[in-house]
Amino acid sequence: MTSEETITLPRKEYDALIERNSELEDMLAALDADDGVRIPHEVALDIISGKSPVLAFRDHRGITLRELSERTGIAVGYLSEIERRRKPGSTSALTRIASALGTTIDVLVNE
Repeated sequence: MTSEETITLPRKEYDALIERNSELEDMLAALDADDGVRIPHEVALDIISGKSPVLAFRDHRGITLRELSERTGIAVGYLSEIERRRKPGSTSALTRIASALGTTIDVLVNE
């Protein structure tokens, strides 16, 4: 035996660890491959039920309107109007919102 420390596990526990590691690697690969166009299931359901995409993503990310305003440099009032669909939002504003919410502008405007 070498001077390295060793751990002995039952085969069943070892196999479970290997399986879990494989699942985690798959999850990390999916996250790395996410280009922001994928819409999380919860967000899709909110949009289908009538919530605006901006509000659905903001709620999903757990970001307040004020936090989104700080991250984007867009006034709270203007963001609120975009969320409530009272204003369509400029391309510049929607690009900054998409970036702050970790998605793309296409997802926010294609309902």
